[in-house]
Amino acid sequence: MGTATIKAATAVSIHTALDTATLQLQHCSASPRLDAEVLLAHLLNKDRSHLRAWPEEPLSLKHHSDYQALIKRRCAGQPVAYLTGQREFWSLNYRLSKATLIPRPETEHLVELALQRLPEQKAFQLLDLGTGPGTIALAVAHERPRCQVLATDRCPRALQIAADNATRLGINNVTFQQSDWFSQLAGRRFELITANPPYVRSGDPRLDKELRFEPRQALQAGPDGLEALAIIIDQARHHLHKGGWLLLEHGYDQGPATIELLHEHGYREVATFRDFAGHDRNAIGRC
Repeated sequence: MGTATIKAATAVSIHTALDTATLQLQHCSASPRLDAEVLLAHLLNKDRSHLRAWPEEPLSLKHHSDYQALIKRRCAGQPVAYLTGQREFWSLNYRLSKATLIPRPETEHLVELALQRLPEQKAFQLLDLGTGPGTIALAVAHERPRCQVLATDRCPRALQIAADNATRLGINNVTFQQSDWFSQLAGRRFELITANPPYVRSGDPRLDKELRFEPRQALQAGPDGLEALAIIIDQARHHLHKGGWLLLEHGYDQGPATIELLHEHGYREVATFRDFAGHDRNAIGRC
């Protein structure tokens, strides 16, 4: 009885654990309550709705200890997506690792732009460059099951995660190939190419701050952040069918430079699109 009394006295409820974690995260997160709920739901293998339905449910001592450890790591700046090993994008749940970038909500607009140019009844050949965990490739393939998507990345670990995501999500119209941009794609042509390449400038302070946990090779692209974009824009012309589209994501202040590159390389119907924050974020051009 004595032991049971001690455990009951030291047990912490879901409600109390969340309130404490939210306070701890206020100075290191823009969404402290959301982070607290996502991390606890992940630890308990429950939906967030369970936390609200059973706020007085006690946590085991181990769960409480593990939760405190997760909150400490989040306070140290580690992204929630890496702490849980997953992130939702386009209503699909992607598994992640530190070999892959974390999918951002603004990249969903690139998926929308692709779908607008892919009639549902057509069986087009598509290419997604630098696929990471399969973010764009799997979202587009899920919406256009008649299309065949080739997803490439130079990092074999990222490709394995992307392939695992495809298997887990039951998406079977995507194939994966290791390639440094177009290096292994000689003679291949596509109706549409998407790319969310590295576009952060070397020396950008964010690389040592909020982006420090993500793979630098997937972020950094030379002194002006345009190295990868310039290579893709130049080489994509040789891998697009006539009338095919190139769709790109770029940095918030790189719209004019990206548009200029597309014009210089002879693309037609060049246009730029803004993200949810009102920044230029996507540029497109047609062969």
